[in-house]
Amino acid sequence: MSKEFSIKNKKLNNSKSNSSTHKPTNSFTHSPIHPIAHPPTNSSTHPLIHSSTDTAIKVEDVSKKYCKSLKRSMLYGVKDIARNTIGLSSHSDKLRKNEFWALDDISFEVKKGETLGVIGPNGSGKTTLLKLLNGIFWPDKGKISVKGKVGALIEVGAGFHPLLTGRENIYINAAILGMTKEETDKKFDDIVEFADIGDFLDVPVKHYSSGMFVRLGFAVAVHCEPDILLVDEVLAVGDKGFQNKCFNKIGELKKNSTTTILVSHNMHTISTFTEKVIFLYKGKAKYFKTVAEGIKEYTNLFINKDNLGLENICSGNDKIKFYNVEINKKLFYPGDSFSISMKYESLVDYKDVDIDTGIYSGNETSLYFQANNRAYNKKINLEKGKHSIKIEIENIQINNSIAKITISIWSKGRTEYLFWWRIPVEFKGVDYSTGKNFLNALYDVE
Repeated sequence: MSKEFSIKNKKLNNSKSNSSTHKPTNSFTHSPIHPIAHPPTNSSTHPLIHSSTDTAIKVEDVSKKYCKSLKRSMLYGVKDIARNTIGLSSHSDKLRKNEFWALDDISFEVKKGETLGVIGPNGSGKTTLLKLLNGIFWPDKGKISVKGKVGALIEVGAGFHPLLTGRENIYINAAILGMTKEETDKKFDDIVEFADIGDFLDVPVKHYSSGMFVRLGFAVAVHCEPDILLVDEVLAVGDKGFQNKCFNKIGELKKNSTTTILVSHNMHTISTFTEKVIFLYKGKAKYFKTVAEGIKEYTNLFINKDNLGLENICSGNDKIKFYNVEINKKLFYPGDSFSISMKYESLVDYKDVDIDTGIYSGNETSLYFQANNRAYNKKINLEKGKHSIKIEIENIQINNSIAKITISIWSKGRTEYLFWWRIPVEFKGVDYSTGKNFLNALYDVE
């Protein structure tokens, strides 16, 4: 049995022509209690590190381990404290029974004003890396150097006292981030306006939703005027309007030379806001100066190579699979329409999903067009069994450009990535003065 959904964009003209929480301090360094077993790599020769006076974050040969057993973890902690008390090494550079490296020999450098994207599958060490940068954890090996005041949004509700009101928690969080009461008083109204939590300001935060936690936490973090901003995937729990507000604020901070580390599973977000990418997988890191290459490495983990030979496809999870993805054309003129169809097989029902369709520039830095089913009041359920999806976009006004069409499908609340796909296309030029088409022969699109 097959069920078809259709999302139509009626005469839209979204186009672009001719494309082109830690204690603050001025500087701090994380390092193990005892010297590491091997000397650190010389930063002058390390491929990811080039010492510079404008460096905001430097991570050198950093490793962090965890224990899979809670009882053993507590036992190891007691032993380590006892050994340190009498001046002996805790051998933090070696694995013991049930231990594993959450991060293994990570090195990179971020300059002031840069935005670094951190991507990778769940469990790859992304949040651990941010917690190390924020001073919540200490590395077992290596060294982390951070210059400037840090604002962080890593976990929903982190740093909030559940029995205190939103108003009281603003002052507590601001103090943790290094703001005086006088500074907080001056920025209080701006924080409240940005958070937009309405009548809940004087309500204990234990009654807040996860989205309200994020609103308040992000508002405080960005208004402390951080030199470095760390943002985890927690923004995904906010609604679309608040996400846009957050990213606009990140853009403003960037103009003021704020360094940003952004963790996300949303490749649209990574391609739009970051300049470099670190791809984490099983505790290991690959550093990419080209965002597109980093995204390709990420999506290659989920390749279904039987799908039309396409490489850039993330096809579901253990419960849902997408296949037979087809686009009816790859060559366009301004005003053309196109449709994309696909099939899926699901073991469960996915209610009220989000389907995003976007058109990006060839280098994935500019967004030409974006549509979402919610914008057209179209509720979509992916029902159990075998079904099909069809997306129709009409009247695209893009002139003379190499571009990429992308589709993303999210579960309800955008908590789980179900599908991601992209394909290169070409938009031919039109001479509007004569009405005649002209061809751009500079590119050969496969």
